[in-house]
Amino acid sequence: MTRHPLFGLLLAMFGALTLTPDALFMRLSGMGGYQMVGWRGLLMGVVMLALWVLTSRTKRCDLAVLASGYGIVILACQYFNATLFSLGIAHAPVSVVLFSVATVPVFAALFARLILKEPTRPATWVTIIAVMVGIALAVFGGERAQAGFDRNAFLGALAGLGVALVLAMNFVILRAQPQIPILLVIGLGALIAGATGAMITGSTAMMQGQIWAIAICGLVILPVSFFSLSLASRYTHASNVSLLLLLETVLGPIWVWLGVGEAPTPLMLMGGAMVVVSLAIYLWFTGRRVTKRAGRGQT
Repeated sequence: MTRHPLFGLLLAMFGALTLTPDALFMRLSGMGGYQMVGWRGLLMGVVMLALWVLTSRTKRCDLAVLASGYGIVILACQYFNATLFSLGIAHAPVSVVLFSVATVPVFAALFARLILKEPTRPATWVTIIAVMVGIALAVFGGERAQAGFDRNAFLGALAGLGVALVLAMNFVILRAQPQIPILLVIGLGALIAGATGAMITGSTAMMQGQIWAIAICGLVILPVSFFSLSLASRYTHASNVSLLLLLETVLGPIWVWLGVGEAPTPLMLMGGAMVVVSLAIYLWFTGRRVTKRAGRGQT
């Protein structure tokens, strides 16, 4: 079935907008890192696996693909994505984590070189330097960092970079391997992460905090957004999905600011702006280059 050219872009935009209040509800839950990993992973995994059972007509083939190398990689990507994001949000300012997650396009370009043998252009390396400087400003521009090294902000930035790395790998592989069953691999990866978080937290501690807030994340925000973004990567370039993910980088800290009063400092905003602007320019020029190359191919 042929899709409209804008289908992938609109689907990615819908997924990114759905994801923007995720960090706010995580803050409202008042939970610790592995406790959030447990709830988010278990709820998201159950929803996505239930949808796979209800909708898949090729379950045996899906299970065979799951056992393949690419299937295992996507499962592992979802496991580390679910784990690192929750741990980062639990210990660091939301803005620092989200600014680091925004580096998905850079990792996507690097993985495209490794997996698809596409060359890495000088503009990619310039962008890498610019976003790393921006993240450094965000890490060292917090209120606690002004009095000395902020270990939590640094670890939050590392967690965000880890999330960006596995998300980029996820998008590149799903575009290159369309036979991978999205609901199954992402759902199973989330479920394993959730089980790990629940075991580390313990049954008594799991019931502490605002369960309704984390339930909104696990039952609605995560399944809808990640399925939409992953599916969109099959209908549009990974760079387009990465660009629209910047909506979370921009809107996520604003939701948290309005909801719980966690305001970023001026230096953090400056660093975040540097990350977003650098990536936006990079993706815009990349889009123009791809369009021109496609135009020459048609003439």
